[in-house]
Amino acid sequence: MTRMPPRTIPRGRIAAGKGVPFSASPMLQVQMPAWRSRMVLFVLFVSFLALALRALWLQGVSTDFLQKQGAVRYARTLELPATRGKITDRNGQVLASSVPVKAIWAIPDDVQEAPPEKLRELAKLLEMSDADLHKKLDSDRNFVYLKRQVEQDTTDKILKLGIAGIETRKEYKRFYPEGDVTAHVVGFTNVEDAGQDGMELSAQKTLAGVTGSRRVIKDRLGRIVEDIEAVKEPHDGKDLALSIDSKIQYIAFTQLKAAIEKHNAKAGGIIVVDVKTGEVLALANLPSYNPNDRSVLTGAQLRNRVVTDTFEPGSTLKPFTVSLAMDTHRVTPESTFQTSPGQLTIGTATIHDSHAHGLLTVAQIIEKSSNIGTAKIALQMPPQEMWEMFTSVGFGQQPKFGFPGAVAGRVRPYKAWRPIEQATMSYGHGISVSLLQLAHAYLIFARNGDLIPLSFEKVTDQPIGRRIISEKTAQQMRQMLETVVSPTGTAPQAQVPGYRVGGKTGTAYKIENGKYVHKYVASFIGIAPMSNPRIIVAAMIDEPTTGGHFGGTVAGPVFASVAANALRALDVAPDSSVTKIVIPKDAEEESM
Repeated sequence: MTRMPPRTIPRGRIAAGKGVPFSASPMLQVQMPAWRSRMVLFVLFVSFLALALRALWLQGVSTDFLQKQGAVRYARTLELPATRGKITDRNGQVLASSVPVKAIWAIPDDVQEAPPEKLRELAKLLEMSDADLHKKLDSDRNFVYLKRQVEQDTTDKILKLGIAGIETRKEYKRFYPEGDVTAHVVGFTNVEDAGQDGMELSAQKTLAGVTGSRRVIKDRLGRIVEDIEAVKEPHDGKDLALSIDSKIQYIAFTQLKAAIEKHNAKAGGIIVVDVKTGEVLALANLPSYNPNDRSVLTGAQLRNRVVTDTFEPGSTLKPFTVSLAMDTHRVTPESTFQTSPGQLTIGTATIHDSHAHGLLTVAQIIEKSSNIGTAKIALQMPPQEMWEMFTSVGFGQQPKFGFPGAVAGRVRPYKAWRPIEQATMSYGHGISVSLLQLAHAYLIFARNGDLIPLSFEKVTDQPIGRRIISEKTAQQMRQMLETVVSPTGTAPQAQVPGYRVGGKTGTAYKIENGKYVHKYVASFIGIAPMSNPRIIVAAMIDEPTTGGHFGGTVAGPVFASVAANALRALDVAPDSSVTKIVIPKDAEEESM
């Protein structure tokens, strides 16, 4: 049998078993030196004394710290929005102005405590669904914009709901009185009141004001209870006077719209330029858009075709080729060229005229718009001279008047030109330009040979011109351009009763995926009046499908209507006694 070892019983238990209190056990008795308790007491006393002195210092002597902490919780820096400058036309009519509106913002945690029926009413006033409202409120716990640029009457209704955590902030919304008529000139701003297109973007630094700020104290509910200081005063933006004449702008827009509808065209553009100053009096595109309501926009509506789109100018380029030849004394208006039998083979390619004209003078080549005659004139000149002529008037060059989106077009380097390419470029094929570039270039004919910059802002000082061709050549070309609108020319429908006018038609195939397709761009560039030129009107109709596709029949009438009304608006005296327009039934069409 195994014997168990004896158990050891703790002494405390033995004492307890004998009736001695457990706490009296000698095992629990600890001897602590008296100085320790005094030290602990002293440390506690010093700590409380330090806290008292610190409180006295912060509240009685140096209050900066507590004030700073209070400011963090209740002081706010509020923005003081500046008013964006107005945009007006040349006569002071407002084209763009800023109206005060409110931004509605929220403290989500407070707003979500509101009754469901009030939140539903809030969503309705904000023109959003209940789900969208809750999605916004769930996106942040401290701050969220519910809607920007809210009209004042809607803001008042929202504040009447009395929902805690709903706040407003003053801001401005841009308003455009002329709507789609001036949209592509004026442009528009975004929700932050910054220019995004047109002159709103181009003149952003001038129009934009400098935002100010002020320091305030707000209570627990976010209400301003005290102004501390004005940190920075706001500075409003400067007003901008454009070169645009609202009356001429409206005329150009409506006539362009009528032409597009009549010919069932895809799009179109028009520009009116003051010959004396280079000011753009009108610029319109269709399709257009209403900058006051941009909820539904397409790329086609936004495109400023006059400035950003390039196309082969066709016969509108012939006057530059012929002017160069006359200016270099290679031909005169009376020089003759044989254009029979209506076609000309250069290398392996053949070019054509719309009719077999036979022997033509240089003046008749412009009047009849002969491709063959123009090509024969061009082939007398070195490619470099033609290239220099084109680039000197701005073709292939980036426009420098500051309007956003302006394109350079394309003029290939002359060293790569083959004879057939030089021939086709002489009458506007194989080269691309914008309508704005064409209107600008035609200034050399209207201004007796010199070229001045274009301007979208009102001009106060007479610009200095740059000589391109001689005065004699410019005058001779004007005489030729006047024959184009005669009964025997290619654009009799461009005549204007009471005024001598002239210009050039243009019809060209469009290029898609690098190939010519049977779609057309019809254009007409005209000058009026010829006795003392005042305006240039350039019109372009893209893909006309009804009632013809030639520049003389499609774009010529647009020029006539706009020029007639614009000359009267500018109070230009008539310079012709002819009041009846003669359009022969067998009027010739230009060569393609």
